[in-house]
Amino acid sequence: MEKKPKKIGVYICHCGGNISDYVDVEKVRQSVEGEDIVFIAKTTMFACSDANQRDMVEDIKANGLDGVIVASCSPKLHQLTFRNVSIRADLNKYTYVHANIREQASWAHSDNKIGATEKAIHLVQAAVAKARYAEALETNKIKAKKAVAVIGAGVAGMKAAISLAEKDTEVILIEKEPFVGGRVAQWDSLSTTTESGKDMVKRLYNELTKHDNITILTNCEVIENKGSVGNITLKVSKTPRFIKASACHPDDLKRAIEVCPVVVPDDFNFRLSNRKAIYKNYPSEYPQIPVIDIKNCTRCGECEKVCKAIDFSEKEEIVEMTVGSVLMATGFDSYTPEYGEFGYATSENVITLPQFKRLIDTQFDKLVYNGKEIKNIAYIYCVGSRQTDGENTYCSRNCCTSTIHAAVTAKNKFADINNYHFNRGLRTYGKQEILYADSLRGGDIYLQSYEDGLPTVTTEGKKTIVKINDILTNGREIEVEADLVVLVTGMVPRSDNSMIGSLFKIPKGRDKFFNEVHMKLRPVETVIDGITIAGACQGPKNITESVNSALSAATKSYSILSKGELETDPLVAIIDAEKCTWCGSCEAACPFDAILKVENGKKVIAEINNSVCKGCGMCAPVCEPDAVNLIACSSAEIMSMIDALV
Repeated sequence: MEKKPKKIGVYICHCGGNISDYVDVEKVRQSVEGEDIVFIAKTTMFACSDANQRDMVEDIKANGLDGVIVASCSPKLHQLTFRNVSIRADLNKYTYVHANIREQASWAHSDNKIGATEKAIHLVQAAVAKARYAEALETNKIKAKKAVAVIGAGVAGMKAAISLAEKDTEVILIEKEPFVGGRVAQWDSLSTTTESGKDMVKRLYNELTKHDNITILTNCEVIENKGSVGNITLKVSKTPRFIKASACHPDDLKRAIEVCPVVVPDDFNFRLSNRKAIYKNYPSEYPQIPVIDIKNCTRCGECEKVCKAIDFSEKEEIVEMTVGSVLMATGFDSYTPEYGEFGYATSENVITLPQFKRLIDTQFDKLVYNGKEIKNIAYIYCVGSRQTDGENTYCSRNCCTSTIHAAVTAKNKFADINNYHFNRGLRTYGKQEILYADSLRGGDIYLQSYEDGLPTVTTEGKKTIVKINDILTNGREIEVEADLVVLVTGMVPRSDNSMIGSLFKIPKGRDKFFNEVHMKLRPVETVIDGITIAGACQGPKNITESVNSALSAATKSYSILSKGELETDPLVAIIDAEKCTWCGSCEAACPFDAILKVENGKKVIAEINNSVCKGCGMCAPVCEPDAVNLIACSSAEIMSMIDALV
């Protein structure tokens, strides 16, 4: 029986002028309306609008179309939209073909309208060529384990874990440090809320422990990752605390800490003080069990003499677990200034914002640093952010608010404090403007510079002088003798993120933070199926924004696993077993570890793991016997598209 010819509908989008201002969309329409398979060719102002989607559904049903093509913006934005249109019109969604004539034509060639139009014509003709071969496909179905590993137990990670647990999902919360809470545990007062950081951590930790389906693993690190969405196997290295919680008596442990001879800088206190090799120094550290820093411990045995809870026989464990999805909430680091940057490490009167916040949180009556009472404080903004000569060109967004809050807190807490803010423009957005107003009413002085005229810090004897050409006073040079200079350091990607990011193959943006698929349409998803991101590992965020993204990531992770079965895209690579001779080239080229070496009778060949394969095509061109092909991107389809393009 002769196969009936296809009937395709083609829709060319104006994109509200984004395309039609540079591309003659009517000419593009006319170029394809004569094609034998093109039954309908239309232009539309907004192809993604509800009205046009309804029209497309009616066209498909009324004319018995076999497929549609939309020439519009990037498929990252609306391929899913138009696939859903096909489904509503009772078409298989894989018969839909997308042509990108905005990013690839109108935006790329806005200075050449004739050329942009010609390129758009070729792109749409190539889509028509592909549509000739488009076949109805069925999604792959796999079973999914209803469990999520949340990596990072800061506020974002804890909030995500609680949200998932409330949805009746098993959660493994993995934290590299001995205590949960992340950065928030280091703060007392917080901006825009009356709740302190330690109280917030305590509240969230208590909520975590109420859920039987949450397992908290501290002092643990993910070292291996295998499998794919729905069935991900993790290996976790668990470093012991060397303290038996059941035998833990507070008085004995207190004595053990006292007799420990090892003293190291306390990173929790930003090295403003020291701690012992056995420690639990702050009430905001949960779980409330001390830990032995085995890297610095000398095994002298002094602590064992006074405390029976200490057990050096504990060994490192490797724990294996299977989850359906992974939620990444690994947080951020504060920027460490370069040696000599605004006097950092060369002047005893220069500290960073995190150190200053700890200073004002832990002192009373008088503000003292290095034995000197502090009265005049100079804050230098955007240190490590908005760099003109450096990698961190982004704004860290939260630093301005955090600094102004710290300055207001210092002024309210200590007598006769004078705050001088050396800035390049303030960004206290939303309700945070209230803090800025409070600061101005309190008498804080703001001095502003251009990016090419940053303030300078000089030391004259024991005096520290900060100078600026203040644009608010028409470039007048103003200098302040500061008792303390606070460098307002921004957020940078956590150093550990390089390892964990490589392990899970999570892409990073130009700012080196983890990258989402799309900031508006898919804001917490990564290109790796089943891996979501939340909090400041994705970019600078305040607590509210981190919590919002954590709840969003938790909801997305749950939606993936909630049915117990996953549908994965059928657009994957396939192996021709007769042609394959297993040379290993495809395995080496695959960035997703989707190709396996298997025995097929007496022959060794490649096999595709469909649940992992992304259909990227990296394997196809390296296969000498041409044994690899891609569903929906076969050699015939690609060659027909090339013919249309040239």
